[in-house]
Amino acid sequence: MEKKAIYHLPGLFEFYELYKCFLPLFYEHREYFYDWCDIGSVYGAPEGCIWGGGRVGVGDEDPSDVLALLEKYDISARPTFSNSLFRQEHLSDKKCNALCDLFEKGKVQNGVIVYSELLIDHLRANYSGLYLVSSTTKVMTDFSEFLAELNREDFKYVVPDFRLNKKLSELNALSQDQKDKVEFLCNECCWFGCYDRKNCYENVSRKCLGEPCEDHVCVSPEAKKGYRFSEAMKNPGFIGTDDILDTYLPAGFSNFKIEGRGLGSAVVLEFLLYYLTKPEYRLKVREEIYLDPMLDLF
Repeated sequence: MEKKAIYHLPGLFEFYELYKCFLPLFYEHREYFYDWCDIGSVYGAPEGCIWGGGRVGVGDEDPSDVLALLEKYDISARPTFSNSLFRQEHLSDKKCNALCDLFEKGKVQNGVIVYSELLIDHLRANYSGLYLVSSTTKVMTDFSEFLAELNREDFKYVVPDFRLNKKLSELNALSQDQKDKVEFLCNECCWFGCYDRKNCYENVSRKCLGEPCEDHVCVSPEAKKGYRFSEAMKNPGFIGTDDILDTYLPAGFSNFKIEGRGLGSAVVLEFLLYYLTKPEYRLKVREEIYLDPMLDLF
C-alpha cells in the first residue's frame, strides 16, 4: 500500500465549530476528498493557557467536547504547549496539567507540541501516555541541528523550520525511520529571509504568560499585507499538493502540518479545500460549511 499524506490541522480549540461541520463531511462523503490523504491530528490551545506558544490560544470550548469530537473520528488531539519562556514555576499550572490528564486518558493516543526541556521532562514523568512533537518554534534552520533533534527518542515527530522544506538532497538521505518523524510545515507565509523569527515567538510566549509587552514588529517587507494564502504559495518553502504527490510521498515522507491558528475560520476552510478537497467538490463543500446556521465564518 502506498503512503498517504497525513495532515495535522490547526485549531483544536480555536476552530472547534468549523471542525464540527467539516469532519462529518470528510468522513461521510469521502468521494469529495482526495483518497491519498487523511487527517492525523488537530492542534491548538485554549484561551488563557500559559504553556501555550506559537500563537496566543483562543476558544473556550469544553475540552471534553473537543476531545469527544476528535475521538469520534479517531483523530489525535495535540495541545500546543510550545512556550519558549517556560520556567520552573509554570509546571504547577492547574489548567494545563488538567488538560494533559484529560487528553492522556483519551481513546486515541494524543500528543503535545513542546519547546521547553523542563516541560518535556515534566510530561515524560507525569503523562507518559502522551507522545511529544518538537515544535517549529525552535527555529532550527541548520540541517545538522534538525538532524540531532530528529534522532532524539523523546519525539515522535519533529517539525523543522519551513526553510528546510526544500533541502531535498539532505532530506532524501534520511533513513525511513527518520523520514517517518518529519512533519513539514507546508503553508508558512513568514518572510523566507526572516532573521527575527525567534523574537516573534518569544513575544507570543510572553503574552501567553500574561506578561505585559508591546506587539512584535514584523521585519518582513510585506508585513502590512498580513497572511494571504496566494502569497504563501509563492514562498520558496511552500509545499503544495503537487509537491506532496510528486516529491514528498514518493521519497517516503507522509506528515504535513497546516498552519493557521491565528487566522479566521474562512481562511482555514480555504486550506481544507486546497489540501484535502477534490477541485470539482470544493464549491459543494464550501456551500455546506457556509450555509451551516451554527457557524459564523466571519
